[in-house]
Amino acid sequence: MKKNLIVFILLCTVAFRLHAQTADAEMKAWQAYMTPGDIHKMLSKSDGNWTFESSTWMSPAAPPEKGTGTAVYKMILGGRYQSANFSGNMMGMPFEGQNLTGYDNMRKVFQSSWVDNMGTGVMQMEGKLDAATKTINFSGKMTDPVSGKDIMVREKFIFVDDNTQKMEMYDTRDGKETKSMEIIFKRKV
Repeated sequence: MKKNLIVFILLCTVAFRLHAQTADAEMKAWQAYMTPGDIHKMLSKSDGNWTFESSTWMSPAAPPEKGTGTAVYKMILGGRYQSANFSGNMMGMPFEGQNLTGYDNMRKVFQSSWVDNMGTGVMQMEGKLDAATKTINFSGKMTDPVSGKDIMVREKFIFVDDNTQKMEMYDTRDGKETKSMEIIFKRKV
């Protein structure tokens, strides 16, 4: 009986230590996942007020529709995500849009969700940073309102300098990729 009690105590001690080690490893993993890093600091440099000029191509052969507006970028939730609110005129209509951009520390990818008053769907994209060109290369899909089907989209978001950014959007229809939008952002001083 005494021998069984000693074995039981030893097993409990080992189990407790293993549980504590597992709990410590889990806590460290969560801390790494939830802590904003250098990439989040890079995003935060865009916080502030911006103006934009847009060009939208409804067809590759047609001249672009021009638009203008403003954008406000702000890091939220302790510097983990960047929220952006847009307003202006695009394609001759009042325009409002919202973007949420984050960087997933575990998967090492940027994630972006976009909504605006010119649709009812949510466009979601993921991408990686090309540090040499200061470009986030996003890809994803969106609903084509004409066909009702999803189409592939690609976005290049370029940090030209501290006061200038450029977004280029491309979509693929019938197996052919074409440029559909370009926006130049200038920081309000």
